[in-house]
Amino acid sequence: MKLHEYQAKELLKRYGVPVPEGRVAFEVEEAAGIAEELGSSVVVKAQIHAGGRGKGGGIKVAKDAEEARKHAKAILGMTLVTAQTGPMGKKVGRVLVERTSEIDRELYLAITLDRSKGRPVVIASAAGGMEIEQVAASAPEKIIRSAVDPAVGFQGYQGRELAFALGLDPKIVNQFSALVSFAYRAYAENDASLVEINPLVLTKDQKFAALDAKIDLDDNALYRHKGLEELRDESEEDASEAEAKKFDLNYVSLSGTIGCMVNGAGLAMATMDIIKLGGGEPANFLDVGGSATKENVAEAFKIILRDPKVRSILVNIFGGIMKCDVIAEGVVAATKELGVKVPLVVRLQGTNVGQGRDILKGSGLNIVSVDDLVHAAEKAVELAK
Repeated sequence: MKLHEYQAKELLKRYGVPVPEGRVAFEVEEAAGIAEELGSSVVVKAQIHAGGRGKGGGIKVAKDAEEARKHAKAILGMTLVTAQTGPMGKKVGRVLVERTSEIDRELYLAITLDRSKGRPVVIASAAGGMEIEQVAASAPEKIIRSAVDPAVGFQGYQGRELAFALGLDPKIVNQFSALVSFAYRAYAENDASLVEINPLVLTKDQKFAALDAKIDLDDNALYRHKGLEELRDESEEDASEAEAKKFDLNYVSLSGTIGCMVNGAGLAMATMDIIKLGGGEPANFLDVGGSATKENVAEAFKIILRDPKVRSILVNIFGGIMKCDVIAEGVVAATKELGVKVPLVVRLQGTNVGQGRDILKGSGLNIVSVDDLVHAAEKAVELAK
């Protein structure tokens, strides 16, 4: 679950991470009022779940409340297009109005999970304000990493090592180390998958502040953090992905034309790879899990068919806990109920595979049953064209 910038800053502030003074506004006059209260130059920032907002015209500096009103009027309700939103963009429904900072230096700081090490890692860079992917490509030596033992947490010596590696003045090393420690606690105690501060600025008076912040939370751990669930902004989420969660389906919308319904994340990834190898493009990632019912399968079909780009559907099921005959019954029921018009290719293997194939064959529906995954993918690509 992604948080808006202002929500991420509020969470970080609770742990002691310094952030610029400001508040969120949903209306133009509300934004102007906040600017007037702050009584200085402010920045009006569009709040969407995407980066690159400044380049898209979603971040503006205002010298007074009247100029803040003007910027808020232009930003609120606009469709903001950035490199991360895609060409469709996202509609802006709220803005963050906060006091500007006198910046001396910009740094990058993030905490995420290093899966190769099986532990959290703190990432820092002197190239703050830039996208970390660009830094990694153009100047990888500027990226500093420090793995954290989750049993003991982030240690002071690690903060000092990072500070000296960034070339910080010795007078502010302890301040920096404490800030990283606060950010790590926010990451660990809220089951975050990412805490990113970019840029982390050093102001003219040699104080640190999180000028921008991004936090992603692990959806699977939200039951442990009841208050965090309230921060979800469903208007920022893909409608089909949100609907899939209600039925315990793992769905991610993609840009291709071949709908995929698979059980198991690894098999789903392999299925998408084979589709691409066959010259096609998957329209989605959809894992129905190992214990799906006929009802789950029907809902999965509904979600796939909502995508107007879908030209064929490939069902690839390996029956273990989930039995092939149950899947076949679900496929047939959903096909009849929904009046599926796009070509449907089904590949079943595993428990009760014979019964499953008999159900498909006896349905009288235009379902192409294929035993081999490679041939099934090739057939789905062919039919999609």
